[in-house]
Amino acid sequence: MQIIDGKAIAATIKKEIAQQVEQILAAGGKRPHLAAILVGHDGGSETYVANKVRACEECGFTSTLIRYEEDVTEAELLAKVEELNNDADVDGFIVQLPLPRHIDEQKVTEAIDYRKDVDGFHPVNAGRLSIGLPCFLSATPNGIMELLRRYNIDTKGKKCVVLGRSNIVGKPVASLMMQKQIPGDATVTVCHSHTANIAEECRNADIIIAALGQPHFVKEDMVKEGAVIIDVGTTRVPDATRKSGFRLCGDVDYDNVAPKCSFITPVPGGVGPMTIVSLMKNTLLAATHQIY
Repeated sequence: MQIIDGKAIAATIKKEIAQQVEQILAAGGKRPHLAAILVGHDGGSETYVANKVRACEECGFTSTLIRYEEDVTEAELLAKVEELNNDADVDGFIVQLPLPRHIDEQKVTEAIDYRKDVDGFHPVNAGRLSIGLPCFLSATPNGIMELLRRYNIDTKGKKCVVLGRSNIVGKPVASLMMQKQIPGDATVTVCHSHTANIAEECRNADIIIAALGQPHFVKEDMVKEGAVIIDVGTTRVPDATRKSGFRLCGDVDYDNVAPKCSFITPVPGGVGPMTIVSLMKNTLLAATHQIY
């Protein structure tokens, strides 16, 4: 059993990006610029955005954080999105989700210029992904593919089960896994809350990508010997022994499942660091106009 170290791979990629930025600057180019809009004070979002700001520093990017309180109006937020769309110095930007209930997340997502949509959520990028055209790939699925690539995990012709059908992870990663590429070329089954015999589907899988957000959903008896497990789940569960009062828990019962696997990602330290580094990769692509 080999643990897939997302933290180490992410650190390597950030160094690679920093070297590319140095080359751009040496050639008289502009420093890549990533902006983020954060609404409210959601704990998970605060941590995530802070990590993005730190990653920008490590990669040599300019980073801008724009904060709003929970009561910001949808019109104000859309006006800021339009301003960033038209700011020539900003190469890419994200609006951190979730947003307060009074704001239509889809409307905000669609208002972002798809050429600056480094989260890869805009329908233009999602559509181009689905038919295999160059686009900004959704960060978490892109990170998963990078882990499979760097660990030389064979996916061609393998049976892959994706648990979850969200627009952010489940659907895009299923699409990437079935495309004619390496990693990819897998036979993909997407399971969700209404799937009959989920355990049976998992037992037949060579690769399981778990993105349900249900702690310890994947049990030992659902995994065959030698399977590859990619655990995307990051649910906060109470833990009185931790200073924070909680710990992050994956969708996989790691302690019992890991011994059966050929490869497995831990939580934390697996997919999480790759999500942020994928955002950095998209920003570099935006800054160098390699997609659009």
